[in-house]
Amino acid sequence: MTDHGIEFPVFRLHVVPAVLALASPSWQRDIWLRPEEFQDLDYVVNVLFDDFCNADDPAPWLGKSLRTEEEVALMKELGEVYSTVQEEVGRAASDEVYLDAPAWSNVIAVACRLAQVMVTNDLQAAALLHEQLNLPHHQRPIGGASMAE
Repeated sequence: MTDHGIEFPVFRLHVVPAVLALASPSWQRDIWLRPEEFQDLDYVVNVLFDDFCNADDPAPWLGKSLRTEEEVALMKELGEVYSTVQEEVGRAASDEVYLDAPAWSNVIAVACRLAQVMVTNDLQAAALLHEQLNLPHHQRPIGGASMAE
């Protein structure tokens, strides 16, 4: 799949952990259900549907916070399965009600697939960048600028 890059890396730094949180039932129960914790389901939903992506319509985020068409397709699927749960339990339901919903396992399953793809894509991009920067000493950037000979 073609990697379209990331125009807004800081956005990606929010999206990937949000997807990882949706992929981890133990994290959800250990963190989201403790009121003193910063992250809860509402935070994750804001990241994925409002602030740094739109899981209902992720295509415009390709090259911004999503790298590949596969990520876009899985994010759309995640938005669909999440919306199914939300319709089932009601938008104002507590995190615990969402986590106990019969269809919540579908959210976890899609988030797991998306998390695997996103992390793999980021590792491949990091490896490529490392390879590109592994230049002979006289061609390496020094202090952020390249030296021409």
